[in-house]
Amino acid sequence: MNILMLSDVYFPRVNGVSTSIRTFAQSLARMGHSVTLVAPDYGPGSGQELHESGEFEIIRLDSRVIFFDPEDRLIRAPELRRVLPQLTSRHWDVIHIHTPFRAHRLGVQLAELTGRPTVETYHTYFEEYIGHYLPWAPVSLLRLVARRLSRFLCHGVDHLIVPTAQMVEVLNRYGITTPSTVLPTGIDLSEFAQGDGGKFRAEHGIEASRPTLVTVSRLAVEKNIAFLLQVAKRLVADFPELMFIIAGEGPDAERLKRLSKDYGLERNVRFFGNLDRRTTLLDAYRAGDAFVFASPTETQGLVLIEAMALGVPIVSTAVMGTATVLRDAHSAVISEEDIEAFAGHVTRVLRSPQLRAQLSAAGPVDAGGWSTQGLMEQVVALYQRLAQAAPQRALASEQATQTAR
Repeated sequence: MNILMLSDVYFPRVNGVSTSIRTFAQSLARMGHSVTLVAPDYGPGSGQELHESGEFEIIRLDSRVIFFDPEDRLIRAPELRRVLPQLTSRHWDVIHIHTPFRAHRLGVQLAELTGRPTVETYHTYFEEYIGHYLPWAPVSLLRLVARRLSRFLCHGVDHLIVPTAQMVEVLNRYGITTPSTVLPTGIDLSEFAQGDGGKFRAEHGIEASRPTLVTVSRLAVEKNIAFLLQVAKRLVADFPELMFIIAGEGPDAERLKRLSKDYGLERNVRFFGNLDRRTTLLDAYRAGDAFVFASPTETQGLVLIEAMALGVPIVSTAVMGTATVLRDAHSAVISEEDIEAFAGHVTRVLRSPQLRAQLSAAGPVDAGGWSTQGLMEQVVALYQRLAQAAPQRALASEQATQTAR
């Protein structure tokens, strides 16, 4: 199949959406399909070339910085007009839209011009995120705007891919009637067979005996890392040598570093920024005696599956998408979002080598249910159904137009 993917975000911007898109595109390309991704150009010196493997085509469009979210880019409107004829002249079996901004607009225009079917992945729980990026506006108004915008956008495509059943329930509450399929992204398990936690500890002066927690996340308010710092503060009373490894970057980094200092955790918390997903990030995961996570807004929570695959015991809340990932998982201890309760679960894991070994051994088994192989076969089957229905849809539309005349 010839598959066109459109997104307002991609590497070097590190987040779950970028990871999901790359997983989709690489997996489909390795299955023998032709994939083209249209994404923003982040400019010279951004390192974006490091993420372009050649397994699939990437078309970068000139973009500008967004004033309230400088990590992201907005594709310039003239670029849409420039690339539209080029993309219209090529044959696509399906148009897969990943984000609701300029990429969505381009995808809908292409579908109107070519008659090709559109599928859109609802990656982000915007109702919960938007208030963190526009703090000067009333939260109730922003939530209303997010719901109305979601309805408008989702009703403009033929089919939705939704990572979890919990997110489908949210869209149903919005009144969205577009057909949807629950299809999580999954991970390529072969990419998580390595990692050397001992090496990571040695390189960064973390003693092998030192109790160590790790989290991997974009550093943003909605990820709830401040709560994990409060948990670490509570744990230090019982584990004075506790080390908390935080891997990731984001707009909340400076605030979190100040909080860490305010809590007296200078010796106990290390911020490592974005690490190489093929090497040092795997090492960082494995350096942890436990992986901790407490984000309440995930549509899925890929980092939990990555921790499972690497055999790192997990202590996490289970809300929205993370509830799906952790349901029936034997590699995780689930906690409510309460400092004492969460710290108590972590304490139990840190103090019991037997429990850690049990959780660790179950991780790769749990992760096996999230392998890309089976999931991508379902994606292809969906694409094929949409592509087969497209000529009938185009004919019905043409007949309706003629009747109206």
